[in-house]
Amino acid sequence: MKLDAVKWGGALLLMLCLIAGSAWAAWEWQANAYGQQLAEQNAAHQTALTNLANANSVLILAEQNKRFALEQWLAASDQAHYRALTDAKTNQDRLRDRIATADLRLSVLLDTTATNDRDGMQATTGPGRLVHGTARAQLDRAHAQRIIGITSDGDQGLIALRACQDYVMAISP
Repeated sequence: MKLDAVKWGGALLLMLCLIAGSAWAAWEWQANAYGQQLAEQNAAHQTALTNLANANSVLILAEQNKRFALEQWLAASDQAHYRALTDAKTNQDRLRDRIATADLRLSVLLDTTATNDRDGMQATTGPGRLVHGTARAQLDRAHAQRIIGITSDGDQGLIALRACQDYVMAISP
């Protein structure tokens, strides 16, 4: 009986070793198969992330180019605005200088129809005058310079308004 028990024990041990070996082989094969699937999923995920990053980079570059173009346009617009303001100020300064030196006199039209029985016609023209129309009055230099100052402020306001409108038109779709 001892010999039979040893035989059966050896056979049982052999069967346990075969079962354990086949379980280990199945475990290794399954781990290898899952490892390959995980590697494929990881590669697909990395490819998707790379594609997203590339698409995002393209969008960022496009937005940077738009911003650069807008910055260049704004710089050119600022230069044009500054040039227009400088030109207007120079013209106003020249006009003030000409008025101050009596090289230029400002005059206004007078409404003579209400106070004159001659139907708005002057009785005589002054010596050296070429205007044969309505009566004119010359303004004092100080008043003329104040008027020029007011028109200068108005010109600067209009130039600034034009620059603002150009900017709004450039940034709005």
